[in-house]
Amino acid sequence: MKRILAGLFAGAVFGAGLSISGLINPAKVNAFLDVAGNWDPSLAFVMLGAVAVTAIGYRLVWKRERPLLETVFSLPTRRDIDGNLLAGAALFGIGWGLAGVCPGPALAGLGFGATATLVFVAAMIAGMIAARQFGGFPERLKSRDGTGADARV
Repeated sequence: MKRILAGLFAGAVFGAGLSISGLINPAKVNAFLDVAGNWDPSLAFVMLGAVAVTAIGYRLVWKRERPLLETVFSLPTRRDIDGNLLAGAALFGIGWGLAGVCPGPALAGLGFGATATLVFVAAMIAGMIAARQFGGFPERLKSRDGTGADARV
């Protein structure tokens, strides 16, 4: 139950941050990505703040012997860059640039009921189903326990 409540709290804080920062507004995201036009640098400050909070958080977490709600830290072990990673990153970037939305902000924005967000989330879910049905992840990227984590540290 503690893990569920912690996840709910973390998700709520994350969603609130996305809403407050404007990341759920495709027009604001597109204005940030339009560096050659009418560029809006405000999201750069959001990202810098997020990097600072993450850096501090990691320093505090790595001083712990184990996570609060788990027995061990679960970390990926792969560090190589391959075609799948590059293709996925390119598709993500193209989609983000065209739609002005990525999965996290889209889910956070669902509560506002914008038609474009609803269409995006429906297409995202359809893409997830299609990937799982028609190929999904190569076997070498799957973990033995099916969670997606490569190793427990």
